[in-house]
Amino acid sequence: MTEGLRLSLDVSAVPSDPVGAGRYTLHLAEALARGGEVSLVLWARRGDGTRWRALTGAAHRPSVGGRAAVATVRAAAPRARLARLAWEQVRLPGLVAGADVDVHHGPHYTMPERARLATVVTVHDLTFFDHPEWHERSKVVVFRRAIRRAAEEADAVVCVSTKTAERLQELCPARGRVFVIPHGIDHARFRPHEPEAGSDDACLARLGVRPPFVVFVGTVEPRKGIGDLVAAFDRVAEENDDLTLVVVGGRGWGGAAVEAPFATARHRDRIVRAGYVPDEAVPALLRRAAVAVYPSHEEGFGLPALEALACGTALVTTAGTAMAEVSGDAAVLVTAGSVAELADAVAGVVDGGRDVEDRRRLGLERAAGYSWERCAEGHLEAYRFVVGHRRSPGPTNDDR
Repeated sequence: MTEGLRLSLDVSAVPSDPVGAGRYTLHLAEALARGGEVSLVLWARRGDGTRWRALTGAAHRPSVGGRAAVATVRAAAPRARLARLAWEQVRLPGLVAGADVDVHHGPHYTMPERARLATVVTVHDLTFFDHPEWHERSKVVVFRRAIRRAAEEADAVVCVSTKTAERLQELCPARGRVFVIPHGIDHARFRPHEPEAGSDDACLARLGVRPPFVVFVGTVEPRKGIGDLVAAFDRVAEENDDLTLVVVGGRGWGGAAVEAPFATARHRDRIVRAGYVPDEAVPALLRRAAVAVYPSHEEGFGLPALEALACGTALVTTAGTAMAEVSGDAAVLVTAGSVAELADAVAGVVDGGRDVEDRRRLGLERAAGYSWERCAEGHLEAYRFVVGHRRSPGPTNDDR
C-alpha cells in the first residue's frame, strides 16, 4: 500500500479527443483514482475540470483538513499550448508547493523545473530527436529541451517501452531511475466478443462499412505509414474485388503528405475515411476486420496494435518497433516502408493462411497481460521510489 501518498498529476496536455499519450493520461488518472492508494491533485486546463471530476470521482473542493481530497481537480492551466507550457514553468511550481503533495508527475515529457519536490516525467518516444520532420518545428524545439531537462532533473523517468528507454539512454542518459511501464488495455471495451448479438453489425452499418475489410486505427499523419498502406492496399485489392480499406482516426500534422496517397490511389473508391469515430465503434471495427494493419515507422508504444490483439484480430505491423516488442510472435512483421512486404503480409492474412488462427490465439494471450491497473501499479512503484529516495546532486549507479 502507498498509504498517505499525495500525487500532483498534470493532465493539462490532454485534448478533448485524446489519442496516444492523451489516452494514457486519462486511463492512468482513472486507474489511480479507482485504486484508492493515492490522493490526487489534477492540474487541468481552464474549462476542462468537469471531464476530470467525472473521470476520477473528484469532489469539487480544494482540500480536506489542509490535505488533498481523494481526487481534487484544479482547472488552472491556459488552453493554448505555448501559454500552458509557460504557465507550467512560472505558475505551477508555486501552486504545487501550496497543494501539500509528495510527488509531481508530468505525463507528457515536461515538468515544472523549479518545483521543490520529487518529480516523475513520462517520455513516450524520441522522435523529436530522430525524426524531427514528423513534427511541427516549434514542437521539436520545445520537446527536445523538455526531454533533456527531464533526463537531467527528474527523480525518475517513465518510458512506455524498452525500446524507448534504450533510446533515451543513448540520446539523453537519465540521472534518475528509469522505469519501463507499458500501457494497458481497457478489456471491457477491447475484447473478442461483441457486447450483445448484432451490435457490431449495427455499428458498422452506421459507418457505411461492410466486410471484408482491412482496418487502420490511429492518427493520420506521415509517420504512421499511411502512404505505404494505401499503396499496399492497391496491390491487394487487384486480387480481392470485394475488399475495402477502412481508415479510422483524425488528421494529425502533415496533412498534404498524407492526403496525396489517397487522392492518387487506383482503388480510392474502396477506401473509407471514417475519421474520429465513437468509442464503441473501434472494437467493433477491429473484431470484424479481416486484418488490422499498423504500419507506423516508429512509435513509443503503439496502443492500437495491442488493442487489435485484444479483440482477437489478425495484426500486421512493423518490425524493429515498440509494436513488435508488444506483440511478439502474435503479429506478422514487415520492414518499415516496404510496400511489397506489407502487401504480401496483408494478402496472406486475408487469404487465411494456416498460421492466422494461431496468431489470433497468441494475440489474445499476449494482450491479457496488459491492463491499466497493472500500469497504475507500475507508476505507484515509481512514486514510492522517488518519495523514499530523493536523488542527491550527481548520478550514482544506484540511481540508474
